[in-house]
Amino acid sequence: MAFKYLCNTNIQTQSMKMNDVKVMNLAADNIRILAASMVEKANSGHPGGAMGGADFINVLFSEYLVYNPDDPTWSGRDRFFLDPGHMSPMLYSALALQGKFTLSEIEQFRQWESPCPGHPELDVMRGIENSSGPLGQGHAIAAGAAIAEKFLEARLGSTMMQHKVYAYVSDGAIEEEISQGVGRIAGTLGLNNLIMFYDSNDIQLSTETDAVMLEDTAAKYKAWNWNVIEINGNDVAQIRHALDAAGEEKERPTLIIGKTIMGKGAIKEDGSSYEANVKTHGAPLGGEAYVNTIKNLGGDPTNPFVIFDEVKDLYARRKEELKKIVAERKAAEEAWAKENPEQKVLMDEWFSGKAPQVDWSQVEQKAGSATRAASAACLSALAQQVPNMICASADLSNSDKTDGFLKHTHSFKKGDFSGAFFQAGVAELTMADMCIGMMLHGGVIAACGTFFVFSDYMKPAVRLAALMGVPVKFIWTHDAFRVGEDGPTHEPVEQEAQIRLMEKLQNHKGQDSVRVFRPADAEETTVCWAMAMENTDTPTALIFSRQGIANLPQGNDYEQARKGAYIVAGSDENPDVILVASGSEVSTLEAGTEALRKEGIKVRVVSAPSEGLFRRQSQEYQEAVLPYCAKKFGMTAGLPVTLQGLVGIGPDSCVFGMKSFGFSAPYKVLDEKLGYTGENVYRQVKAFLGK
Repeated sequence: MAFKYLCNTNIQTQSMKMNDVKVMNLAADNIRILAASMVEKANSGHPGGAMGGADFINVLFSEYLVYNPDDPTWSGRDRFFLDPGHMSPMLYSALALQGKFTLSEIEQFRQWESPCPGHPELDVMRGIENSSGPLGQGHAIAAGAAIAEKFLEARLGSTMMQHKVYAYVSDGAIEEEISQGVGRIAGTLGLNNLIMFYDSNDIQLSTETDAVMLEDTAAKYKAWNWNVIEINGNDVAQIRHALDAAGEEKERPTLIIGKTIMGKGAIKEDGSSYEANVKTHGAPLGGEAYVNTIKNLGGDPTNPFVIFDEVKDLYARRKEELKKIVAERKAAEEAWAKENPEQKVLMDEWFSGKAPQVDWSQVEQKAGSATRAASAACLSALAQQVPNMICASADLSNSDKTDGFLKHTHSFKKGDFSGAFFQAGVAELTMADMCIGMMLHGGVIAACGTFFVFSDYMKPAVRLAALMGVPVKFIWTHDAFRVGEDGPTHEPVEQEAQIRLMEKLQNHKGQDSVRVFRPADAEETTVCWAMAMENTDTPTALIFSRQGIANLPQGNDYEQARKGAYIVAGSDENPDVILVASGSEVSTLEAGTEALRKEGIKVRVVSAPSEGLFRRQSQEYQEAVLPYCAKKFGMTAGLPVTLQGLVGIGPDSCVFGMKSFGFSAPYKVLDEKLGYTGENVYRQVKAFLGK
């Protein structure tokens, strides 16, 4: 193919003052040697892609990427987001040249307690801006970071926010469906601060790309309003020209399609070329092929973990250049801070990662409202009180009630990021990952909404947020079969059990990986939203009803919801049976208590919006609310297993729940037909007690 790049003579290219190409090629070969050797020593990993991408990463890291060598957390730094996690040997090797990893550390690639796991994990201090591996999600995260930068620039100005967001993608990421969402959204919003390198080496995981992909990728991205540049991705001069042109782009995101060679420099055991071979993707080069390759690249197979002197000098010079660049930027930032003291206070607060101060007393809830409407009231307060919050919806804002936020702002548009609402369109996974990217950028709090049944589309992003400890707020409405006439496709049954599994899974800090709340009524919704905003360590899932819900008995202490589960006001002392539920089923249980009490049955009602939080309480508290030996009856609009962790299994435990998908009918009819009424609570509890 004919490689193309922009050569606008009006562009003052950085390449006029760049390093000697021979040194640049040597540095790329150094990365290739280290990457192949890491995989060889571990006997596990992906050398081929890393060897092909070495030229781009070296040009970017040694000549373009702006970061603070003395402060990796500097808010003004450029961001680099890796999408294909199998390129981790390339990233670790390039970061070793920066001094972020020692050679002895990268030698321990994929080993126990190594700082170089098999796919990169978030570590900003080491220069790693995101966990990566699930293809497609990394560049969605990058697009979200680009939105955050635009959002903050609109509030703080270009002195503080003038950096670029770089993403690195592979054939796999381009093939993943999420790329459609990223391409469409980034192009529509004109994210010119987003520069994406597509490592197009025509090799996937186990096949060549032409077996599954015949599309014109350049034409596709051009149709999405991207600036597309096609180059030889292993040629230093072309990489530079492409990056220069991308840096000058004012209207569009840039896709640099770099045709690269998988396993560049690799030699087989017999001395023939091992380049562009599928086998180099996911396995060590092995034996004499490894030895021949390292020799071909100028390394010593008996001592491969070496940084060449010329390469040391290259990165040392870049470090000194960066210190000067950062010093100039810091001086400008300090001048800005003196001229804008109030904005500086806000910026420091936003980037602190601390929970914002919210006056929840300003929230007025309407008794008997749907919890999605109650959530809208909370979002209204947040829109007015939290100026660095972004709310998103997958084109359902009038239904998931994120319009409570939208009513106080406006949506992002190309050239206008003064609003605070992100309309993602019908793209739940893309939206979720982009919200993660907003928060990884820093300075922003992100929340996103859709129907609960569509949380299925978002699970990979929820998991990634949980793994990284990114406190995104997931807003899920229409929480049960009561979606009614929409029928079973829209009625979540198993979804609550699925997401509550994440409460049982701990992250590497020993925290529940996701905090889940399903409030019982409008007032409990306010408390749950307050806890969500206070949670700065993990993602929060908020699950809300479509239909109106009767308030819990007068005098109920909703602040007790902060303990995850609590005794509802009006409960009897020394109960014969404890009734347990979350969400709308709590009021259904309450509706059955009058008839039970008329027959002399003493009843305790427990609202359990968060099992995970409840299990974080003292054993004494847990036993006081849900005694181990007491008879417990649970009701859930989901699978019975949803409540079994609280209610238990055995003769003293019973859970009434759904055993099938939902049905199509008005929700009150469904309540009657499926047994979610006070009358049926009475019957079921009587039968459970044998009375």
